Amino acid sequence: MRLSLFVLAFLILIPIESQAQSPFPNARDDSYPLLGLKRAKSTYDRASNELNRKKALWEKDLISPEEYETALNTFQDAEVNYQQSLLVLLFEQQFVSIKRALKTQGDDNVKRVRVTLENTTSATEEFAQIVNMEDELFRSLQPDVIHNIYVSLSNDDGAIISSPYEIKIDQLKSGVPVTVNFDLLQDLDEVTVNIIYGNGASRNPKVFLEKDASANKVLIQSERFSQEVELGNSATYGLGLELFSGSDDTYKLEVVNLPASVTRYFNEQGEQGRISQIKFTESKNTIQANLQVSLPDRPTSDVIMDAPIDFYVMAVPVTKLDQFSAHQGAWTEEDIRALDVGFVRLEMIPRGVGRLVIKAPQLYNELEDEGPVEFTFEVVNEGTRRLNNIEFELSAPFQWEKRIEPAVIPELGIREELTVKMYLTPPTDISVGRYETRLRSTSLSDNQPVNAEDKTFTVQIAAQANVFGTAFILLLIIGLVSGLVYFGIKLSRK
Repeated sequence: MRLSLFVLAFLILIPIESQAQSPFPNARDDSYPLLGLKRAKSTYDRASNELNRKKALWEKDLISPEEYETALNTFQDAEVNYQQSLLVLLFEQQFVSIKRALKTQGDDNVKRVRVTLENTTSATEEFAQIVNMEDELFRSLQPDVIHNIYVSLSNDDGAIISSPYEIKIDQLKSGVPVTVNFDLLQDLDEVTVNIIYGNGASRNPKVFLEKDASANKVLIQSERFSQEVELGNSATYGLGLELFSGSDDTYKLEVVNLPASVTRYFNEQGEQGRISQIKFTESKNTIQANLQVSLPDRPTSDVIMDAPIDFYVMAVPVTKLDQFSAHQGAWTEEDIRALDVGFVRLEMIPRGVGRLVIKAPQLYNELEDEGPVEFTFEVVNEGTRRLNNIEFELSAPFQWEKRIEPAVIPELGIREELTVKMYLTPPTDISVGRYETRLRSTSLSDNQPVNAEDKTFTVQIAAQANVFGTAFILLLIIGLVSGLVYFGIKLSRK
């Protein structure tokens, strides 16, 4: 009786075992993972049911341990197959979105970007029908979590411009956005957000950075914030104006703490004409402007040579112009911060350079008699700094005597001039001809050498006249004329 029951059970199990075997693999499952998941889920369910049935038979000693072991192995293979299909589809469905990219700037003038990432992974309706979302196996795979997300920012050339260069997010749960903070190493309005996540998936969207409207001010930056400017010259301070406001869009540019003797005005880069107010639009929230400053020709009581001048450029909303105008005296940084406006601190150092000029009214002279030839010239400082230790060097012809009075000028102030005389004496046996003498002038200004343009003086040596010969010829001419007159009168009387 027992043997017959065993044979009957064996005959009944044969078709069931054949059904529990995994179906022939389909090569297109890799191309269509959803269909592959259907196939793996069906196989997994059959293997699970078969294992439960054979376990019950094995516990009743109706089947051998080997049969139960075979069913267990089949189930484990189907489970691994199912898990692999689930993972393939889960990784394919994973998606990390950029919810927000906000650009800010703190009191330390460092530009920062806050990037908010969100797990927007969503299974299709068919995927939800295939897999029980509450299934223990499915939940163990954490379908609503993306692991190991790496984020960085780069420019158009692909160079990373974020500090730190890369940030890792261990996990990103669905419905729980995560914000990462970067310092910008390069000030840009558009950046590429590099995202690597999951099993190596990546995204590189280029985004336009949103401005932090809560700051409600214009941020000002200047690369050349400190400049040395020569007296009498001008300097240009480039200003980058960036709007961080959600309400005000019109601002007046003001310069404070700059001496009254220094002229100043604003203009927009690449445009003609001066500006005093700027207006931002939705499509233009960054403006490049210039501040032009011009120093007086000479030092004044408020423009002292080599003394730095600190001043501020402010972007004042038109709604705060009354508060700005009501301020009395010099502005401090605390005053500006209390007004809560955008500003930048600039520095100017007045410098001067002496300029040595030699003005000679006469560069040519002619010598007929023995003695020195005298030249007079003016030494002028046309620069913006005092000249010291002015010296002259003469390159005169051979054996000529030379003398300059004064030979050295200890000091020559701005726009000051001094008359200098030069004496050149040729040797006694000098030949007739033209002789040149070159004058070189050197000086110091702020311990820097300053040279004037060389001058060339020319002396023409003429032949000396013979007094006796000249007198003899003169007497001869007088006698000849007298004889002609005498004979003419005598002939006329005949």
